[in-house]
Amino acid sequence: MKRKKSAVIRSAVMLTAALTAAGAAAAAGAGAAAGAGAAAGAGARAGAGARAGATGVIAAAVRATGDRVNAPVSGRAYTDFVRVGNAPADQVPFTDGQCEATFSIDCYLPTQIEAAYNLPAIYNRGITGKGTTIVIVDAYGSPTINDDLTQFDDYIGLGVPPFQIVRYGNIPPFDSSNGNMLGWAEETTLDVEYAHAGAPGAKIVLVEAPSDSDSALYGAVNYAITHRLGDVISMSWGDFEPNEGSSGVHSYDKLFAAAEKAHITVVVSSGDDGASGINNNGNYFTHPVVDYPASNPLVTAVGGTQINIDASGTRGGPDSAWNDTYDKSANDFYFGSDGPTPLASGGGKSIYYSRPSYQNGVKSITGNHRGVPDISMSASCTAAVNVYQTFYGVQGGWYPACGTSEAAPMFAAVVALAAQAAGHSLGFINPALYKLASEHAPGIVAVASGNNTVSFNNTTVHGYSVRNGYNLVTGLGTINGQYLVPELAKLG
Repeated sequence: MKRKKSAVIRSAVMLTAALTAAGAAAAAGAGAAAGAGAAAGAGARAGAGARAGATGVIAAAVRATGDRVNAPVSGRAYTDFVRVGNAPADQVPFTDGQCEATFSIDCYLPTQIEAAYNLPAIYNRGITGKGTTIVIVDAYGSPTINDDLTQFDDYIGLGVPPFQIVRYGNIPPFDSSNGNMLGWAEETTLDVEYAHAGAPGAKIVLVEAPSDSDSALYGAVNYAITHRLGDVISMSWGDFEPNEGSSGVHSYDKLFAAAEKAHITVVVSSGDDGASGINNNGNYFTHPVVDYPASNPLVTAVGGTQINIDASGTRGGPDSAWNDTYDKSANDFYFGSDGPTPLASGGGKSIYYSRPSYQNGVKSITGNHRGVPDISMSASCTAAVNVYQTFYGVQGGWYPACGTSEAAPMFAAVVALAAQAAGHSLGFINPALYKLASEHAPGIVAVASGNNTVSFNNTTVHGYSVRNGYNLVTGLGTINGQYLVPELAKLG
């Protein structure tokens, strides 16, 4: 099965105990509390890549409501809820202070993340993504995504954009005892909610694939392209290049070329295992690898950073590269041990694609290879985000989440904002991003420090370090949306 790009979380049993204690402690404290869960799910992968088949059938789930969403990552977790003020359904996300006190991690709402990227300055100009469409492609979907998105919107307090579900092929009934389906439901929730949070006026189209095989997922992507369902496609899944093999990787070259020809932007998360990844035997690679389709030269690969903000979203300093591999709090919360466990921004050099022309200016870093990622946004598990989910098998409520599954849909939202500003879809944006970086445009912001070296089982895979300019951890850097949106609109 195809591997999702969301961070792995600790077991349900350990997490339930922690959250129960946290809920009780919070309730006893300030009289306000909210249990929150964490997600599980970076472990699923898809097998060999067959070509797209079957025809998609559109099943309407158009919702005239829902505008702003908060997103977490996948996870099997359970929560206790204590009423806080007039919060809807007696369920509220943990505050950052509660997360710090209870779990030794930060957790944020979309409004705080948006403030960190200066997106309110764009919203205040009437640019919310209105008139554009973001397409999310995931396996299975979530049976409660409509209601969850509504609840998320109600809590955040934003408008009501249209939401549509397109079912590609025969989607099997949701089975709450199927861990893989649960993981994809969590992934779907994160993707939909965070794309929506970043571009509250954009239409969101969720394309559900009938399984997480290559043929099903890439078939769903192909359907979205050939039927031009949107201006930008966001994909938070993939597999590592050695698992796909040269023939598997190149079998989808025409797919992404078709997206470029149709003037559709394709955004893909770069992965959550740092310089390593998981092989077909379920073990970590002991040498650097990169994820596909993030390595395809015709997609925009999005890596992860750790933001440095306060409760209002005001920055206390520049971002660093996301790497929680050696952080004991993150390992304890998400894995139930001190670690180290790979938990970092995916990045490196492709073994199957040569350096594209737009990376010629950074060839001292990439050599003759396609370098990954291109750009980065918030993904850290010690600076997690809140998501709302209620699908069967997981008690409903707010859950902390992290990973490049957060970063990719958020960047897709930024592209949608720029498309509205331009008055048309932007298509393939990588040449524009690298041009802006070479001109030191203010929309591209340097990342201060960090690396994506990871360790596990007394083994270390040495990755890459952040440096001035382009690097193989965070790409060109991160963004200042106030400037990047008009800059991309001008070049698009």
